[in-house]
Amino acid sequence: MDQNVLHNIGYGMYIVSSNKGDSLNGQIANTVFQITSEPATLAISLNKKNLTHEYVECSCRFSVSILEESTPLAFIGKFGFKTGRKEEKFKEIKHIRLASGCPVVLENAICYLEAKVAGKLDCGTHTLFLGEITCAEIVKQGKPMTYDYYHQVKRGTTPPSAPTFIRGEKQQK
Repeated sequence: MDQNVLHNIGYGMYIVSSNKGDSLNGQIANTVFQITSEPATLAISLNKKNLTHEYVECSCRFSVSILEESTPLAFIGKFGFKTGRKEEKFKEIKHIRLASGCPVVLENAICYLEAKVAGKLDCGTHTLFLGEITCAEIVKQGKPMTYDYYHQVKRGTTPPSAPTFIRGEKQQK
């Protein structure tokens, strides 16, 4: 099977964030999609080993910040190739906390949503969380970064914990 076919599925570049009490964490995700419009529901896929997964499980809330095309690779790397177990990812990053306590990354984001977990599906290494949208705001006008743009123009790579990781691809150091 040629797994490269999977790179032809449309993805975006997002920061999915959550909290566990006063602790905040966020990660890059490419698997975020709308499920229904009534009620407004979306799904996210998170690796079970990621700290953000633990925080979503605990708080039953998550936010999604939609990144713009001009987002620097270093910014993506902070949320995609670093662990919140060793680094405070929100330090020196423009963000807000919503009334629920859930953090939202504003830096390099064109808009954001917050959702309350309405269901989940065990997918082996990942969990697919369904969330009913409780808040959505446009931060600024811009063009959302697609996963293809991230790979082709930015020359970004995929971490092994991502649902779209293909063994043997060049990895970022």
